[in-house]
Amino acid sequence: MPALCRDCLNRFDAGTRCPACRSPRVVSHGELWSLSIAHMDCDAFYASVEKRDNPDLEGKPVIIGGGRRGVVSTACYVARIRGVRSAMPMFKALELCPDAVIVKPRMQVYAEVSRAVRAMMEDLTPAVEPLSLDEAFLDLRGTARLHGAPPAVLLAGLVRRMRDELGITGSIGLSHNKFLAKIASDLDKPHGFSVIGAAETVDFLREKPVRMIWGVGEAGQDSLERAGIRTFGDLMRWDERDLTARFGSMGTRLWHLARGEDHRRVSAHSPIKSVSNETTFNEDTADPDLLDGHLWRMAEKVADRAKAKGIAGRVVVLKLKRGDFTLITRRQSLREPTQYADRIYRTARGLMDQVEPGHAYRLLGVGISDLCSAEVADRTPDLLDPGAAKRSEAERATDRIRARFGEGAILKGRALR
Repeated sequence: MPALCRDCLNRFDAGTRCPACRSPRVVSHGELWSLSIAHMDCDAFYASVEKRDNPDLEGKPVIIGGGRRGVVSTACYVARIRGVRSAMPMFKALELCPDAVIVKPRMQVYAEVSRAVRAMMEDLTPAVEPLSLDEAFLDLRGTARLHGAPPAVLLAGLVRRMRDELGITGSIGLSHNKFLAKIASDLDKPHGFSVIGAAETVDFLREKPVRMIWGVGEAGQDSLERAGIRTFGDLMRWDERDLTARFGSMGTRLWHLARGEDHRRVSAHSPIKSVSNETTFNEDTADPDLLDGHLWRMAEKVADRAKAKGIAGRVVVLKLKRGDFTLITRRQSLREPTQYADRIYRTARGLMDQVEPGHAYRLLGVGISDLCSAEVADRTPDLLDPGAAKRSEAERATDRIRARFGEGAILKGRALR
């Protein structure tokens, strides 16, 4: 049975300890040297970065999020043991873990660490498909000859390098397709390395719950439950035509996934569908000046991200959530794409003015969608708004000053509200 030491990268026959360094961190599998599709997921990424940068947090339950009215971005494993989960309302998380240390997200720091991890992955293969800042698929087919080692060895070396150079850990899932690789990466967290081979796929899945299928939310799970489908074994008993008749195109996908079939390629160039920013207030607010100030700041953040990526949007999206959790979404198509904060703000402001007044809100969000290249954006002067050209030039000048002197070099008055 092929085996690999995840500490010293020694390759040997099966055993519970590495014969070279005596480490118990060994992974062994009959198909270990032949599998090449992987999913790497950083362990409690934001919290791990915070603990790395602040040793006083070591051993403590750490929650990354904002205020009692916000939601949990991520939580360290100490907090997860208490039941804290991502996207959980902060008040609920604090009920479960009252001694938690709450840390506000530092997205710029996390993005820098993410870029370093991405560079390490791209040292192994150009076929890296990021899913978020802290996870990605890798296709390592054909890399053994280049690097002189099978993909499993390269992946173990990747997480060792992440630990040594960046001070964070990650978990690896290795299999023969993306669906199974992502399942595998969750089997042994944190700092895990799990393998699902082709020969064992059907037997492995048979008794597993269908909630393991990535992308099937609570509503989808309820639909499957009503159809008597709780495990992959239940799915396997359905005919493909019957699944398709009941669930549409999703039924066809479920039929294939039940058998461990996934023909999606690892794509290094998955298109971005939208750019957005939102905030949850500590207290519900109906203050028009406060809402307007947040609207401008979020428009600026969306514009900055769009400019950094060289993209623009044809549609501006406004998102509002009331205190009773009623969600309001408004969209407006533009005459031409934009990446300017001024135009995003003014469009979102107009959408907000159309919403029934007098309500207090717990969440506000702004975004752009229907994206395209920035080369075709903001080219035609708005003849109905004589001041638009001057505001656009002022924004370009502001961008140049901030690029040279820092983000806080220039602030608009409405941003101070």
